[in-house]
Amino acid sequence: MSDDAQTLIARLLTHQTLLRKDKLVKRALSDEVFRREIDERLASCGMKLLDNVYADHVTLGLTREVEPKVFGDRDVWQNNNIGLARDGVALLVVLWALIILPKRERQAAHQQVKEDQDDMFGGDKPLPTAEEASMGLSYRALLADFGEKLGKKTRMDMNLGLLARFGFIERRGDMICEGPLLDLLMDTDVLKERVVNGALNDILKQERELAAAQDTVPLTTE
Repeated sequence: MSDDAQTLIARLLTHQTLLRKDKLVKRALSDEVFRREIDERLASCGMKLLDNVYADHVTLGLTREVEPKVFGDRDVWQNNNIGLARDGVALLVVLWALIILPKRERQAAHQQVKEDQDDMFGGDKPLPTAEEASMGLSYRALLADFGEKLGKKTRMDMNLGLLARFGFIERRGDMICEGPLLDLLMDTDVLKERVVNGALNDILKQERELAAAQDTVPLTTE
């Protein structure tokens, strides 16, 4: 393994996440040979590099075939492996739905506008970063809407503290913002259909309408 691949994997193991704009991360995402070297090395340890274009960070995760060997069979390893109680898992899904789904819609919409404006130049158009597109969620609004269902204030505050410690969210005054892992470790393909067409459909619709009213100034296209 090359020194750069070794360094990148060691840094990810140590720091848990790295920004996509990090020099070695950018190389891993653009250099096919370098990425293959990293993937092979990680796979030998039952791990893989996790990234998606909507997130500002990358991280490491376990491969599917190794997960039950590490966490136990599915009848033992039930819904998570970080010790969250059911109300904590529910809170995590709610935050993902109210922060990540609207963010992704803003990113996709902004990219389409930029592509329409820049068609004369051709080429790929980068998505707005998560930091640019993610608006966060008011703690007071979350408590008012979900406090009764998620264990009331004491339980919700405790679970928010755990989610912040794990890197799923960041607290900035009254605002609950996207953390580096919120858009990396949640299975979007499975969750999106269930959430969008499920119990949170009406609430998501209200959030979209509110966000549309607030988005009177589009993201910069420069």
